[in-house]
Amino acid sequence: MTAKPPVVDQDTWRTALDDLRRREKAATRELDAIAAQRRRLPMVELPAYTLTGAAGPVRLADVFDGRSQLITYHHMWNDGAQWQCGGCTGFTSQFTRLEFLQNYDARFVIVTNGPIEEALAYRERVGNKMDWYSAAGTSFGADVDAAPGEGFAVNVFFRDGETVYRTWHTNGRGTEQLSHSFALIDLLPWGRQEEWLDSPDGWPSRPTYSGWLDSPDIARFYGKDSARVQ
Repeated sequence: MTAKPPVVDQDTWRTALDDLRRREKAATRELDAIAAQRRRLPMVELPAYTLTGAAGPVRLADVFDGRSQLITYHHMWNDGAQWQCGGCTGFTSQFTRLEFLQNYDARFVIVTNGPIEEALAYRERVGNKMDWYSAAGTSFGADVDAAPGEGFAVNVFFRDGETVYRTWHTNGRGTEQLSHSFALIDLLPWGRQEEWLDSPDGWPSRPTYSGWLDSPDIARFYGKDSARVQ
């Protein structure tokens, strides 16, 4: 039988919650301090890259679409594959309403090193709502720590007129701060249920990633041809 949290009286539960809450509040204050340090980061000027969008070649400065700030998620890519990285596909499927960034003079898009035709077809297949661009044939991916055949990455850029600067970068678990899915799962009594976690004895545990939705799952739920995906 799967283990469950112990049952206690209301006062005992409240004491344990208050103890945890002190750590949660301390973590919030630390995240505030990290954000303050991030706002003080210097930036580095970039060359005038030209990417490819749905309408053809587009300068990186124009990917901002008139805004001053840009977030990019570099989607892992294998040319010609029917299904791309499940982690990237699931992660980016969360972002369906990005209009709020307009009030912050910002935009958030996907960049991939794959051909734009494949990228746009995949976007439709899995029902992704973001704007996609291709860096194929350029050094942009490699220059922002997301070279072809390597991992995913989040980068942030600032535009001053025609000049673009790189201000921030993360990859790996650093991208979790952008995800609401992990935040929700971590609130649950059993958490992510992955074997690397520090959990009480008897908690359900399975191989890492095994609970994640894969690319065909995303297509089945959201894609244009979802009724035909098996």
